[in-house]
Amino acid sequence: MTTLVLGHKSPDTDSTGSPIAWAWYLTHTGTPAKPVLLGEPNTEAAFVLAHWGLDKPEIVADVDAGQPVVIVDTNNPAELPAGINAADIRQIIDHHKLVGGLETKGPIDITIRPLACTATILYDLMGNEALAAAPRGIKGAMLSCILSDTLEFRSPTTTPHDRAVAEALAADLGVAIPELATALFEAKSDISAFSDAALLRMDSKEYTVAGKELRVSVLETTAPKLVLDRKDSLMAAMVDVAKEDGADQVLLFVVDILNEEATLLVPNDLVRTLAEKSFGATVTGDTVVLPGIMSRKKQIIPALTL
Repeated sequence: MTTLVLGHKSPDTDSTGSPIAWAWYLTHTGTPAKPVLLGEPNTEAAFVLAHWGLDKPEIVADVDAGQPVVIVDTNNPAELPAGINAADIRQIIDHHKLVGGLETKGPIDITIRPLACTATILYDLMGNEALAAAPRGIKGAMLSCILSDTLEFRSPTTTPHDRAVAEALAADLGVAIPELATALFEAKSDISAFSDAALLRMDSKEYTVAGKELRVSVLETTAPKLVLDRKDSLMAAMVDVAKEDGADQVLLFVVDILNEEATLLVPNDLVRTLAEKSFGATVTGDTVVLPGIMSRKKQIIPALTL
């Protein structure tokens, strides 16, 4: 049976490109595999597919019982199909903290490393022989994943190894990193076609903090004004999105890639208290600027408190 390789819901560039790259590698090394997505890729991920001439993977809502699966770029059951624990999970490759809750049918291969991007781990696992055989599109997707997850090395999650792998891939492909990164961020910043609810769910993960179920959303952009001009309607949409998704509150951090700061929308007293306790901020209106905050994984989630 063909192994499915999948990332998390609301697929960004890493959760789109890494399943494609690892499915190629598994097939290349004798295990038939195909990538699938758990939703529509975001604008940056869609750009990556078109730029490197890659087919958009099939979008699936769930996985069948007994289906062989490899999970990349997450280990959180909340970000995976409802039937994931009934599937035959063969491998997990990730760069996030271990959440717990996944159940497997036997011992499996798990690789979780403190790097900025899953694609960096895939590069290491593939090895030189496979990388030499990898199509240009596969290597291009991996480079794009790293530049996206590191925000072109601006994110505090970036390690020297992430940078070294990206530079090696760029040299191999004959690509200028600043030019590709600019194109990626321009695609990421184009939000014109998305509803407020879609924006709140575009890059969003679920966490529990002090008994409150939070949907923590991040929009990384080089044009934060385009998002902030919609703040009133975005804050109004948070109520329905939270209700529909079973959350107590939606948090939206608008990350300004170029100025290296985040703006948190503050629709109510709960978020005001959270901002002040978590980040030592003084909130006087319906937004608060958090200098230096770039990473949900490293700076936002560990700080959240009520």
